[in-house]
Amino acid sequence: MSLQVEKLEKNMAKLTIEVSAKELEKALEGAYQKNKNRISLPGFRKGKAPRKMIEQMYGKEVFYEDAANALIPEAYEKALEECTEDIVSSPKVDVVQIEAGKPFIFTAEVALKPEVTLGTYKGVKIDKIEVAVTEEEIDAEIEKERESNARTITIEDRAVKDGDMTIIDFEGFVDGVAFEGGKGENYPLTIGSGAFIPGFEEALIGAELDKECDVNVTFPEDYHASELAGKPAVFKCTVKEIKEKQLPELDDEFASEVSEFDTLAEYREDVKKQLTEKKEAAAKEAKEDAVIDAIIEEAQMDIPDAMVETQQRQMVEEFAQRIQSQGLSMEQYMQFTGMTAAGLIEQVKPQALKRIQSRLVLEAVAAAEKMEASDEDFEDEIKTMADAYQMEADKVKELLGENGAKQVREDICVKKAVEFVVEHAKEAKATKSKKAKEAAEATEE
Repeated sequence: MSLQVEKLEKNMAKLTIEVSAKELEKALEGAYQKNKNRISLPGFRKGKAPRKMIEQMYGKEVFYEDAANALIPEAYEKALEECTEDIVSSPKVDVVQIEAGKPFIFTAEVALKPEVTLGTYKGVKIDKIEVAVTEEEIDAEIEKERESNARTITIEDRAVKDGDMTIIDFEGFVDGVAFEGGKGENYPLTIGSGAFIPGFEEALIGAELDKECDVNVTFPEDYHASELAGKPAVFKCTVKEIKEKQLPELDDEFASEVSEFDTLAEYREDVKKQLTEKKEAAAKEAKEDAVIDAIIEEAQMDIPDAMVETQQRQMVEEFAQRIQSQGLSMEQYMQFTGMTAAGLIEQVKPQALKRIQSRLVLEAVAAAEKMEASDEDFEDEIKTMADAYQMEADKVKELLGENGAKQVREDICVKKAVEFVVEHAKEAKATKSKKAKEAAEATEE
């Protein structure tokens, strides 16, 4: 195998890879052996027709595609090992020459890692993010805990009120005529949930058990069923069951049941501590993002489109793995959301670009500051990985291999670069910047 590298514009390169005629012949014979049992020729039993007869009948190119598909992956991998350029995208492959008796030649167009010219990266100015937890936020967090510990009780001695969980029968009429899809039996409806058209749930407030009542509503003008849009309707409804949530009393007993503390005061203090830690973590992340954004703004780099496209595909693959771990396939996700594969690729493009920019500038900072990953750093990281995957450290190293170990060391240097630029950043007085708002509101989501 031989390799030629031609530099192109915008950090692209074309690799011209040549495989010997002998290797091509071997691949052609392999393609024949793979396909001969599927090819019939008059006068020969299936699988017994000689290769030359098949090529004469169907054309000498009959096995070219399979041979090329067999040769390209291995030849490209060898080319990557030989190439001294830092390739950062998937290849765009074109076959230049494929003919029996001649070398097999193909090209691979790839993106090269762009050079980064750093601007200011020490002492960048960012907004200081103040971390404070209000009493209202503590109350809201405790209220969530009360809600999750509420018990449901059946109501038999009063009418429906807001917030009740009901079971109803209903049938809808427009101009006195029942309409399709307007009837339901034993339908669960929480009053105030907004599950039904505007006005429906509010009209059920005050309805009594097992007594039919009329609910008068008007369908919205933009209702999905055009024959009902904007029309007044009457629903004949019967409430068959009423249930309500009963929240626990907010006292020491509640605190002892939902926490390790004996008093409500101690529990509140712990809630405050947890919210503070959460906000501090969000503020730390926002600060890192703000510093990196400022460095990116000052830096110069020409990122090739192919590099971004490769990152986009990788992010979509990561997303697919995450939802698959939750029991949902990409096909199901597309069906439920109406999203297309192309739409999802385009949606992640800004994040893909930001991920690339961040990595490039941090690697440049690590290089400028001559940061290295010591053997101790490497072993600590391997131990962390081993603990996370519940494996032996030596097994992790074995699975990583030489390239994986190199990546781990590079990741360590990037982490050190993050710590360095954040440590040297200059914080101005807190403002209502977007980053600050996001960090401040993080615990409310």
